[in-house]
Amino acid sequence: MGKAIGMVEYKTVSSGVTAADAMVKTSDVEIIEAQTVCPGKYIAVISGDLSAVKAAVEAAKVNHGTHLINSFVLGNPHQSIFPAIYGAAEVANVSALGILETYDASSVIVAADIAAKTAIVTLIELRIARGMCGKSYLMLTGEVAAVESAIEKAKREIGEAGMFLDSSVIANPDGKIWRAVL
Repeated sequence: MGKAIGMVEYKTVSSGVTAADAMVKTSDVEIIEAQTVCPGKYIAVISGDLSAVKAAVEAAKVNHGTHLINSFVLGNPHQSIFPAIYGAAEVANVSALGILETYDASSVIVAADIAAKTAIVTLIELRIARGMCGKSYLMLTGEVAAVESAIEKAKREIGEAGMFLDSSVIANPDGKIWRAVL
């Protein structure tokens, strides 16, 4: 099976660290990120073969479900997700800026994957709950119609789970905003 990513998000650090430990003991997965995020929640993002990631996330959910906020497994994540997580995305031509905000950390990564697979857009940043009181956001760019389509589709998909908070699309954002965002 192909590469996959998965994530668990917990209300408490203790539960999160314990669940992350269980995930790496369950399957041959790599920890991409495991850390405390605002407001004292814990996230663990893993990568590996799809079957291994599924088994690891399932083990965390089943054995440490009491404080679980959310989780996901993406079987074929869009390649632009990782640069956006690390703030390393390269942005050239800008026609529009799309912003989507979620109530939790897990939903924003799923939303980014959906958006990137919906239209020709470039993910700029995924801010995963750091300094956001547990909320998260994504920023992307592209042609206005592509950005609108990507944001709308992601909004619909994550809105079904009640994790969507807000979004906007700015056509031709001012250069001062770009310098502030990038």
